[in-house]
This record gives sequence, C-alpha cells and structure tokens, in this order.
Amino acid sequence: MGSHTHKKQAHRGQESEHDCNHNHNHNHNHDHDHQHEQHRNHGHGHGHHHHGHGHHHSHAPNNKKGLIIALTITTGIMLLEFFGGLVTNSLALLSDSGHMLNDAASLALSLFALWLSGKAATSTKSYGYHRFEILAALVNGVTLFVIAFFIAKEAYERFFAPPEVASGSMMAIATVGLLANLASAWALMRGSDVKDNVNVRSAYLHVLGDALGSVGAIVAGALMLAFGWYIADPIISVLVAILILRGAWGVIGQTVHILMEGTPSRIDIGKVKHTLESIDGVRDVHDLHVWTITSGMDSLSAHLLIEDGLDEQIILQEAVRLMERQFAVSHCTIQIETSDVQHADLKV
Repeated sequence: MGSHTHKKQAHRGQESEHDCNHNHNHNHNHDHDHQHEQHRNHGHGHGHHHHGHGHHHSHAPNNKKGLIIALTITTGIMLLEFFGGLVTNSLALLSDSGHMLNDAASLALSLFALWLSGKAATSTKSYGYHRFEILAALVNGVTLFVIAFFIAKEAYERFFAPPEVASGSMMAIATVGLLANLASAWALMRGSDVKDNVNVRSAYLHVLGDALGSVGAIVAGALMLAFGWYIADPIISVLVAILILRGAWGVIGQTVHILMEGTPSRIDIGKVKHTLESIDGVRDVHDLHVWTITSGMDSLSAHLLIEDGLDEQIILQEAVRLMERQFAVSHCTIQIETSDVQHADLKV
C-alpha cells in the first residue's frame, strides 16, 4: 500500500527524554466530500514527539506525601472525636466526626486516583489511567456542592426559629476541628501542587471548606455566647456555604473542561497556530487541537501544509521544538502534508 520510513533521534541534552519523528507516504484513491484546493494524491508526514513528562511526574511524590499526611491527621482527629462523642454522649462531637469522615474520604479518593494514574498504559487504555485524577476531582467537586446545599438548606430552616446552642462546647469542638484542618491544609500546601493539580486541589478545597466551617462556628459561638444572637449561626453558615460553592464551582468547571477536551487555559491556540505558520516552508496550519490528558500533561495534534520539495523532517523537528520551548507541550502529533495530499474535512 505504501512505504514507511521511521527515524528516531535522541533528544540532545536530556538523556531521559526522547522524541519520535515518523514520515509516512501513502497513495490512496478515496471518494471525499471535500478536497483541499492545493491537494491531489494522498501523502502524509506524521510526527510524534513524546517526552518523559517530567514536569508532571516530578509533582507525584510530593502530592502523595502531602495527601498521606493530611489523611493521617484527618483520620486521627475523626477517630478521636468519634470515640470522644461516645464517651461523653456529645452529639456535636459525633456530628463533627462525620464532617471529618467526609474529608478523609475525599483525601483517600484523591490519593487512590494519584496511585492509579501511575499505572502503565495498556492496549485498551493508550493514555493509561491519568484521567482518573480528573474524575476523582469531579466527584470531590460535586460532593462539595452537595455539602454546601445541605448547609444552606439547614440554615434556611433555622432563620425562622433559631435554636439555642451550647456555645461553649460548640466553640471548643470547632477549635479542635479548625486546628486539624489547618494542619491538613498546611501539609497539602507545603508538599503538594494545590494550584495546578486539579485532583489535589479538590481534596484541598474539602479541607479548606471544613476549616472555614470551623471558623464560622467559632465566630457564631462567640456572638451567641456574648450577645445571645442565635441567628448568627445560620447567617454565618450561609456565608460559609457560599465560599464552599465558589471553590466547588471552579473545580467542577475545570474538570468538565478537561473531560470535554478543551484547550488548556494557559495556552493561546491562536498563538500556537501563528508560531507553526512562522516556520520557513509552512504554507498552512489546520486541524489544530490542544488538550489536557491530566493536570500538567498537555497534548497537541496538527496538520502542516508545506511547500513541495522541502525536507519534511527538518520542518517537523522545528515544529516540535517550538511547541516544547514556547508552550511546554512535549506530546505532539504533527502530520506533514504537501500539495499532493488531499483528505476530507475532519469533523473536529
């Protein structure tokens, strides 16, 4: 059907990373609904550029350590409050241990997702299990939304008949919860990538949401203890719910964007197109896509129409070099085309 020439080059200066450039030439006769104006026969040059993705995996040990520390602290306080509630017959302690259980579950889910994402790719899952981190973040985001909804619902009911609250006990328990959550949040901020890794960020927001709840409980407890303003409890609860919703909405929006193969927010696809078109010999760039596999791991695919008679491999090498240097995208699949190539319009 055709001839295939494969060329592999070691990536200079980085022994642990590599790139693969492939040049494929085919002659096919197909019926196409659309033909590019310049194209006739069917020929392709494909470039696949893969690196070890060190910028992603370098975070993994830190993320794991931070999550384990946070999970240990949260689980320890949860058990302390649970058994303390049984011994003292305190419903408030048992209730707060339930909140801690929710945090522990979100941290455990993020930790499991982190472990699963490290599994090797298979013949049926060519991208491996990296996307499980995104799914875990989505689950954590949705549960944050649900928690905020129930907080707001309970607060609404208390607006009309604020119950008397044991303010002193409430503040003491909230202080214990706050210290535990601050310790967990510190562990995640100190050792993990809470800014760019959406999975770890979703777990961090769970811990932060509970910390905000504890702060709200302490403030409400102080107001009730000093002035008897029992309505302060539902008012502050609504404010906490709004803050939780804000963080949850950001996580849900980011995870859905990734699952919808959206262009990474850090990348201007117009600038990517302009950069590729600026390469000597490139006449047109089309079918350009940039998407995220998981946090810190972006991919690109594109078709480059070049002038006839030029060395495809030189243009291909320059394209993958620019994509990595200017946009930090090292997983590139680039198809080189000449005027002899024709193909139907792709649906996406």
